[in-house]
Amino acid sequence: MKFQNKAVLHGIKSSKGEMEGRGYDSTTFHLSVDLGQSSNGESIGVVTRPFKCGDSTEFGKWSHLKNSWPVGGVLCDCEFDIVAGADNSSKVTLLAIKPAPQERKAA
Repeated sequence: MKFQNKAVLHGIKSSKGEMEGRGYDSTTFHLSVDLGQSSNGESIGVVTRPFKCGDSTEFGKWSHLKNSWPVGGVLCDCEFDIVAGADNSSKVTLLAIKPAPQERKAA
């Protein structure tokens, strides 16, 4: 099931190379995850969770922010897919991500 959601992007990492004869090429987006939605124990605050999306060329779409990355991250519009696993679990996959349009304040 596909769904849209907003999330705060805290970091991006590009990985490309070869290990033991196998090539790899991906971009990982680190998005905020609310610990309050955890099913086990108590928690406070927010952590990031890595989501792979696209190959290393995806990183290039964000590289202009390298020297001006906001401390609090970037609010993004995300498209996710969630599928049920065989063991009663679910898997969430990031399908697309882009910066959310900035709201303009009235002057």
